[in-house]
Amino acid sequence: MRLLIGFIFSFLSTVGFGIITNVPRRTLLPAGLTGAIAWIVYLITSQLTSNIIMPNLLAAVTIGLLANAAAMWIKAPVNLLYIPCLVSLVPGAIIYMSLKDFTLGLNGSAEQNLLKTLTIAMALAVGFVIAEAIFYQLKPVLQRWLATSNKKG
Repeated sequence: MRLLIGFIFSFLSTVGFGIITNVPRRTLLPAGLTGAIAWIVYLITSQLTSNIIMPNLLAAVTIGLLANAAAMWIKAPVNLLYIPCLVSLVPGAIIYMSLKDFTLGLNGSAEQNLLKTLTIAMALAVGFVIAEAIFYQLKPVLQRWLATSNKKG
């Protein structure tokens, strides 16, 4: 049940952020599905491991692969899909807590939260790089498949 609720709310938050950031309507459904699937990957991975790197890394790889494929399918720039999909993964609450701790003079806690934020940001960035490298290898196959499916339909 937790996964279904996570899927629904992640879909809605991704689409909502896409609307707020004014992405084209044709990208909202693919971005919503990509963001929701990435969030499910994040939830499942976070249940299997206690570290913060692997769930964020795998979710970013999922976004990278699915968003690139969807961007080819709907003929849109991949960044229009990336940006809304990241809304569930960005560590905004941790950044907020870090800044709050700094202002309260709790430097140890602030530094710990800042390090956690930077770790998550690095995991997301590396995940996108890995996804781009994988997708670069898959792109010709996907292009041929899309070309043949467009001729049939």
